[in-house]
Amino acid sequence: MTTQKLKDRVAIITGSGGGLGAECARVLAEHGANIVIVDINEQAASSVAAEIEAGGVQALAIRTDVSSEEDVKAMVAQVMARFGRIDVLHNNAAVLDVDQRQRDRDICNLDMDAWDRAIAVNLRGAVLCSKHVIPVMLKQGKGSVIFATSGLGAQGDLSLTGYATSKAALNMLPKLVAAQYGKQGVRGNAVQIGLAPAENAHASMPSELLDILRDNHLTPELGTPRQIADVVAFLASDESSFVTGTTLVADGGFGSHTPSLVAMRAFFEQSGRGGM
Repeated sequence: MTTQKLKDRVAIITGSGGGLGAECARVLAEHGANIVIVDINEQAASSVAAEIEAGGVQALAIRTDVSSEEDVKAMVAQVMARFGRIDVLHNNAAVLDVDQRQRDRDICNLDMDAWDRAIAVNLRGAVLCSKHVIPVMLKQGKGSVIFATSGLGAQGDLSLTGYATSKAALNMLPKLVAAQYGKQGVRGNAVQIGLAPAENAHASMPSELLDILRDNHLTPELGTPRQIADVVAFLASDESSFVTGTTLVADGGFGSHTPSLVAMRAFFEQSGRGGM
């Protein structure tokens, strides 16, 4: 559904050359926003920008390493030169490729280069982009800064130590943005994202694993990128004008229940008390 609730606004989405970031770019564009595709992969960013422009919305692709302050400063300057304003910053960029997953392990087996990379991209990148975009929003007297976090930043797991730690820290950043700049019109919020893989990603995940994850959701199915993007669009728009300094959880209830829920459900079903 297109509401044009972001008509003529300018939204920067980092890490939007593919995956969830690209879907967020498409959805915000559907609502009328001019989109800045920021990604370290210039070709991927250009492809998404071309797709969006084909839909009749302005888009700008900028190759940026968000962990580099010089890159971020140059990116913001390009956006201002093109559009003259910035209304939304979605700090979505994160490193979680196959090589990173294999090295970002449990604490005892953690590759410290993988740790440094996770912190540099996921956390430092979000701070740098916020540092250089918020002054623009302050001059405008309005803006929405959004951070993409994860249930791994709230619950312990067997691996991804650096990723989890960076995502935990991201839960604090919207509170800081809200406290420091809320009276000047800038809002800060985060989205705690659950499992919402693109359809083509399902084939790369064992069906048994998907079944385990589905059983632990409180929705009939796993999430979709569109469902996450809709939450981002809400936080970007004036519909959420009284929402700031918080983390919205979009995970199908995965993180809301006791660890024993699935086993208890099976127990009650086997004992003929499935309605409990």
